[in-house]
Amino acid sequence: MISRVKKGLEIWENITVVSLIEYPPILDYENFHGEIYFPTRAEQLRAVHLQKRLRVIGKPLGASDLLIAAVCLNRNEELVTMDEDFLVIREVEPSFKMILEKFV
Repeated sequence: MISRVKKGLEIWENITVVSLIEYPPILDYENFHGEIYFPTRAEQLRAVHLQKRLRVIGKPLGASDLLIAAVCLNRNEELVTMDEDFLVIREVEPSFKMILEKFV
């Protein structure tokens, strides 16, 4: 997202409040057309369950990544990211959809 903003590109994807907290300038970016998702209680609990399963296989993630993944899963969204850490989610939740973008 940050690289797209720096290039002046249109952003049509939705983001979570986690991404907004990490990069507040997105609020004022005129080419951002997506929605901002705030994690529900169910999504927070799903993040906990994901972490439990990841810990079993010895691959825990940070809270922000878990919340983003849980929001995507519960809302049937596909995550577009440059962060390879999200690949581990598929090991415990095969229905997790993501596109790994390369930094350009």
